Amino acid sequence: MRIILSVSLIICFLTGVYSQKAAHLVKPGDTLNKDPFINTVEQSLRLFLTDYVNKNEYDSIIKALNYEPDHIPQFTDEQYCEHIKKLNETTPFKFECNQATLSTIKFFVKSRRSFARIILGRSNLYFDMFEEKLSEYGLPLELKFLPVIESGLRPQVKSHAGALGLWQFMYRTGLYFGLKENSYLDERMDPVLATDAACRYLKQLYGIYGEWNLALAAYNAGPGNVNHAIRRSGNKTTYWEVRPYLPSETQAYVPNFLAAAYLLTFHAEHNILPIEPKVHYAQLDTMCLSSGMHMATISKLVNWPVDDIKSLNPVYKSTYIPKTNPGQCISGPLEKIGLLVSLEDSLYAMEKRGYSGQGYVAPKPVVETPVIIDTVQITDSLGVSKGEAVETYIYHKVKSGETMASIATKYKVTIQQLMEWNALRTSNIYVGQRLKLKTGEAKPVVKEVPKETPAQEPPVVKKYYAVRAGDTFSKIADRNGLTQTQLSRLNPGVNVNRLNVGQQIRIK
Repeated sequence: MRIILSVSLIICFLTGVYSQKAAHLVKPGDTLNKDPFINTVEQSLRLFLTDYVNKNEYDSIIKALNYEPDHIPQFTDEQYCEHIKKLNETTPFKFECNQATLSTIKFFVKSRRSFARIILGRSNLYFDMFEEKLSEYGLPLELKFLPVIESGLRPQVKSHAGALGLWQFMYRTGLYFGLKENSYLDERMDPVLATDAACRYLKQLYGIYGEWNLALAAYNAGPGNVNHAIRRSGNKTTYWEVRPYLPSETQAYVPNFLAAAYLLTFHAEHNILPIEPKVHYAQLDTMCLSSGMHMATISKLVNWPVDDIKSLNPVYKSTYIPKTNPGQCISGPLEKIGLLVSLEDSLYAMEKRGYSGQGYVAPKPVVETPVIIDTVQITDSLGVSKGEAVETYIYHKVKSGETMASIATKYKVTIQQLMEWNALRTSNIYVGQRLKLKTGEAKPVVKEVPKETPAQEPPVVKKYYAVRAGDTFSKIADRNGLTQTQLSRLNPGVNVNRLNVGQQIRIK
């Protein structure tokens, strides 16, 4: 990140210096509207970031192991223990290979593969930042796996007990560590501020117990419960000695943490590939605002969807960014933030016109209720919405026997619309899931669709993807929200291990 920031600072400096000379440097026949040197620097940065983001080892590991798509490798207990031993060699955590950890790891490896793929994708947005903060406080980097079991790496997740954010802070604990809340924002949902607070809290807990597993137990159950368990154990000093006296949820907490650390470290060995993320942490930049701002104004000026702005800036409860001193900041892709900075005067002018009765009138912001899940009970689909839009929504709770097609028919919308509104990659749903529908387009039918009448799905539309250099069958499947099995069914006869640039692959 230091390299990235240094390159960014150089670009900002050079942009300011050379912009004054641009009119003299660009010849009448030039097609570039900037000084060629500036274009070269910016292109170099983009190429560097692309190379940085795409550097990974999972494809080479999987190829070396000669895995077939959808193959689930089998390991012996001795092999699991050998992997755990490798983890122990690089961390101050004491990961024990016992029955509790082995059974939890085996469960994750077998039944949490989809969850692991989602987390691996989301990790590209958070893990670099986590590691920066953990290093700053001198903490083990493996603590980056803690938000995986706390929130599934979703900043808007709220537990039934009221814990909120990536690190699941309770209101009072958040206040104690400086996380503020008002009508417009809740800093427990700010990834950077909450991570900083979590580092301070974890460092404090380790200072109390001198053992990381007990510190994790205290993070989950609170120091009071851990102290009580220590007394009941006869003043033992390690987690595994104290574990039988802890609350049942906390007894599962450290094994869950170990299983998450194991699965995300050895995912390639288990033939698990990440779902490709929209954006990587290295591709983000930040701009601070000098006045209040509606996200709709930003969206209109630089063609940046409000949903995407909201998902990258979860600290804000609604689509309004309040005026504070110092000013509030927004994060986003380098190109969007760079454009905003260059159009800053226009941004404030448009906001003033839009919300003072002149020019366009932006919709009134709507506060969306955070997604609620049970603490530690991880599922493959952790919520119904990736962010908040300016439009208002209604929610439908999935009942037994319902399908995506029957719900779409009931509300007179398409399956594709339901999938887009809920950021779903497949049409699979589960009982109890809350589906989000735009009120302007969802029109519920008074009479329930008879179960014996099959719902009419939209006509089949064939869609193809042209293979590019560096593509693999698994990458094409991930990029288009499909499993490799689904993609194979759409392309019978295609050799998945030998793709040619320009080859047409059916994806719909």
